[in-house]
Amino acid sequence: MASPTESTLPTRSSTNMTDDVMGDEDASETTKLFEERLQAWKHACGYLEDYVSATEKMQHAHGKEYDKVLKTVSSPLKEAHHFDQNLGGISGMFDNIRTNTQGISNSHTETAKNLKGQVLPVFERLHAEIKNKNKELAKGAGKQGKLVDKARAATQKHIELLGTHTATFDSHGGKMTASEDPYVIQRGVMHRLNKQVIEENNNRQDLLAVQNNFAGFEAHIISVIQSGMGQFMQILTAQQEQTKGMYADMVANGQRITPDFEWNGFVQRNNNLLIDPNAPPRSVSNIGFPNQGHRATQPLVAGSLDLKGRMMGKYSTSYWVLTPSKFLHEFKTDDDFQKDPSPDTSLYIPDCIIGGIDGNKFNVKGKDVSKGKVGNAFSTNHEYKFKAHTPSDAEKWWNTIRSSAGQTTNDMPGSSEPTSPTTSRQASGTMTPGAMTPGEEKPAPLQTSGITDGSEPASATTAPASGLEKKPGEY
Repeated sequence: MASPTESTLPTRSSTNMTDDVMGDEDASETTKLFEERLQAWKHACGYLEDYVSATEKMQHAHGKEYDKVLKTVSSPLKEAHHFDQNLGGISGMFDNIRTNTQGISNSHTETAKNLKGQVLPVFERLHAEIKNKNKELAKGAGKQGKLVDKARAATQKHIELLGTHTATFDSHGGKMTASEDPYVIQRGVMHRLNKQVIEENNNRQDLLAVQNNFAGFEAHIISVIQSGMGQFMQILTAQQEQTKGMYADMVANGQRITPDFEWNGFVQRNNNLLIDPNAPPRSVSNIGFPNQGHRATQPLVAGSLDLKGRMMGKYSTSYWVLTPSKFLHEFKTDDDFQKDPSPDTSLYIPDCIIGGIDGNKFNVKGKDVSKGKVGNAFSTNHEYKFKAHTPSDAEKWWNTIRSSAGQTTNDMPGSSEPTSPTTSRQASGTMTPGAMTPGEEKPAPLQTSGITDGSEPASATTAPASGLEKKPGEY
C-alpha cells in the first residue's frame, strides 16, 4: 500500500496507433504531384508555342530584310552603258539577282503565314487540353483529397481526446462524466476512423483512375507534339530548299558569263578612246614644268665632302650643295627619286664664320637651321670641319663659300676657334666695310680682327663641276 504522503502524478497513455491511423499513402501529396506534372507539360507546350511564334516572327522579319536587300539592286546599274545589255552579261546577271531575291523574300513571308496558321494552332489546342485536364484533376481527385484531409483531422482530434481522458482516468481513479468515458470516446474514434478509411479508399480509387489515365494522356501529348514538329520541319525545309535553289540559280547565271564577254564588248564600243599599247611609257627626263632650270635652282657648287664627326672624330661622306640662296645643305645622296630629299643639315652662310684653308681641309662655324622654327630655337653654333677629296676641290669649295659668307677669318683648321658672330659684330665698328672677293688672300690693311663683311655674289647660272665625277645616287 502506498504511503499517505505519496501522490500519483497524472500520465498520458501512448497513442502508438496514431501514425498508422494516417496511413502510408498521402493522397494530397499524390494529387499535388499530378498537378505539378500537368504544369510541367503545360510549360513544355508553352515553350513550343513561343518557339514557333518566335520563328514565325523571324521569318516575317527575314522577308522584310530581304526587301531591303532587294533595294540594293533594284535601281538600274550606274554607268550601265559600260555593260553589254544583251543576255549573258553583267546586266542580265543583275536581272536574275533581282528576280530570285524577290522570290526569297516572298518565301520567308509565306513561311511565316504557314507557321502561324498551321503549326501554332496545334500547340495552342494541346495547351488548352492540358489546362482542362488540370481542372478535372482539381474538381475530382483534388476535391476528394480535401474530404480525406477533413476526415483525418476529425479522427486525429478524437484520438487526442481519448488520450486526454484515459490519462484523467488513471489520475482520478475513474471519476468522470459519461461523455468522458474512454470507452465511449474510443467507439467515437472507431466511427470516425471508419469514415476516414471510406474517404481514403474512395480517393485512392479516384487517384488510381487518374494515374492510369495519365499514361494515355501523356502518350497523346507526345503524339501531338511530334505531329506539330513534323509540320514545322516540312514548312521550314520547303522554304530552305526554295532559298537554296534561288541562290544556286543566281550563282549558275553568273558563272555562265564568259571571262571576255564584257571586255570584248567594251573594246568594240570604245575602241577610239582606249590607250594605244604601242605608245612609249612616260619618263621624268621627258617632262617639263614651270620654273624648271630657274637660276635659283642651280647650285653654286655641289659634290661630296667629308665631314668630321663630333663624337668619334671620324670623317663621313655626304652630298653637299651651296645654293644661290646662300644655304649650304647636306644630303645623304644626290638621288631625288628614292625618297623626298630633305636636308640633314642646313647652314645659312651669311650667318656663318669661314675659317682659312689648309690643303684639302677648311672649317665653317654656324648653326644648323634645317629643323624648323622650334628646332632652330634650340640649335647652337658648331664648327663644321670639312675635308675635300683634293686640295683643288677644297679651294673651289672654300672660295665659293667664302664669297657668300658674312664673316671670314684666316684661322687654319686645327687652330684656335674662329671668333663668334657676336664678337665680330662688336668689332665691326672699327672695320672698313668692303667685300672680300674670291681672289683675295689677305685681309684689308685696316682690319684689326682679321674679319671682313662679305657681299652677296653674283648669281650663278650654272653649277661648278662636282669634286668627284660620279653619277647621281653614287655619293
